[in-house]
Amino acid sequence: MPDLAVLMIDMQNGYIADDGLRDALGWPPIWRLDEVVVECAGLLATARTARIPVLYSRQTSSPARELATNPRAARHLHARRDRLPALSPEQRQWRTEIMDAVAPRPGDLVLDKTRHSFFAYTELDPVLRSLGAQRLLVAGLQTNVCVEATVRGALERNYEVAVAEDAVTTDGPDLHHGALNSMRVLYVEVAGWRELLSGNASWDRAYTTPDYGRNPDYWTERPGPPAPH
Repeated sequence: MPDLAVLMIDMQNGYIADDGLRDALGWPPIWRLDEVVVECAGLLATARTARIPVLYSRQTSSPARELATNPRAARHLHARRDRLPALSPEQRQWRTEIMDAVAPRPGDLVLDKTRHSFFAYTELDPVLRSLGAQRLLVAGLQTNVCVEATVRGALERNYEVAVAEDAVTTDGPDLHHGALNSMRVLYVEVAGWRELLSGNASWDRAYTTPDYGRNPDYWTERPGPPAPH
């Protein structure tokens, strides 16, 4: 698959940290996180064996940076400032590092980012062009935030995109499945990573599946237009 690259999004220690920060910010635990870490590790091993380039994003925004650049985040942090745990610089640094279970290997590339999309203010696009990548397989965290933002950024740059539905997750099943459907209707291929990496993967279900990403019951259950008087 010489035109394929894997994007591994934000698989960082902050999601497994037991320091109370997510709870203090009002963020629930990540749904199915342990299972998804295992699936991401399997995806990475298979990609490396097939010599598919692997590129990691690492979110590096800090609360101080958010205060300076994002007024909505600043209000959120200000409202919860009394609940935030006191983390040492070493703890904060550890939170940004990639989890050991899916750690980069020699030959992988890690790029820092400060926004939701891996493409925003990074060198990702020129790196992918230099690799000859035209198709991107996206995995990691979180389905409805940085994964979806990255997918949309890739589509804007005319990449063909797939999302490994068994190797992404977020704060809960509703957000996860809703985000996958949002990406499906944008003609993103959504399937398990094993299928997406198989030698005969056609990546065409978005074009061949009726109502892809939509609820067909909506069209049969919604009321029709009012009868004319």
